[in-house]
Amino acid sequence: MKTRLNIIVITILVSLFAPSAIAQEKVIIITLDGLRWQELFGGADKLFIENKEFVSNPKELKKRFWAETPTERREKLMPFVWDYIAKNGAILGNRWEGNYVNLTNTMLFSYPGYNEILTGKADDKRINSNNKINNPNKTILELANTSKTYKNKVMAFGSWDVFPFIINETRSGIPVNAGYRSTLSKKPSEKELFLDKIQAETPRRWGGVRFDVFTHNYALEAMRKEKPDVLFIAYGETDDFAHDGRYDHYLKSAYRTDQMIKEVWEEVNKNPHYKGKTTLFLTTDHGRGDNGKDNSWRSHGSKIKGAEQTWIMAFGKQINPVGEEKVQAQYYVPQFAASIAEILNIKLPQAVEKLPVLK
Repeated sequence: MKTRLNIIVITILVSLFAPSAIAQEKVIIITLDGLRWQELFGGADKLFIENKEFVSNPKELKKRFWAETPTERREKLMPFVWDYIAKNGAILGNRWEGNYVNLTNTMLFSYPGYNEILTGKADDKRINSNNKINNPNKTILELANTSKTYKNKVMAFGSWDVFPFIINETRSGIPVNAGYRSTLSKKPSEKELFLDKIQAETPRRWGGVRFDVFTHNYALEAMRKEKPDVLFIAYGETDDFAHDGRYDHYLKSAYRTDQMIKEVWEEVNKNPHYKGKTTLFLTTDHGRGDNGKDNSWRSHGSKIKGAEQTWIMAFGKQINPVGEEKVQAQYYVPQFAASIAEILNIKLPQAVEKLPVLK
């Protein structure tokens, strides 16, 4: 009887301290490339929505996204953000309320922005272009993947083909499905094979950026099959449509991405691996200008006023449901990675203050 009791105790202890049990916290990081805070907090911008230089059918676009107040407009543009995240999470960066989120890098374009988001530190000396060079800095994804708890439980999906270099997949060992890559699964599902097929058959609008529908569905299928504990999903269309000067497509892409985020959250809540254990963090890699006359809204970079202005959202298990923050405060993008590190119980190489939204 005593021997049997000892076996039961040992079994309980093993189950408690096994790596699969320790890895309770899950984190999903989502980025929306170049989505301005102005649209996030105010919806469609009156400066652009009827401008035929940027919109092919103003009447149709106004019917879909216009309303008299910024609150109504933002709810039309991103209903999941304002119906769910605003009530159950935290949203920072409404500059009209004196709430600021800023980048600390001075480049103010994509690779430096993603480096700052994922490492918690700007590196203007070494990360000063969008060239496909392996990141010398270790991202929060790599730090997780080299930890005992999250080893081989990290995956990344992006629409832009530079992400394998930003994440430094060679050194980090993280599988990165980005650009026009096909599924990385050793045993692809029927859905993954279908995604491979239609991705190959779909016309390419941009050379190095695929449509977000492929990034999104590859990531969803990975959640169902591979079940990574740390997942990075980087949507890209909002930035590329803005560069094209297509404000109508930019708005429609923002709406679609909002619905994709909703679908990720629905998968979290019906998947036992994630349900009740997952925190989501969302942000953008840079801001944009706010002027239609000089086309600054289409651009970003060190010469564009406002390109340093971003936003942060978070919701899920480890986030206090404070809603849209309307107090005067200044936050910086490195706090994004610091907050994720806190949840995953890993250390960044440098000390960075975390966001005050964690439980």
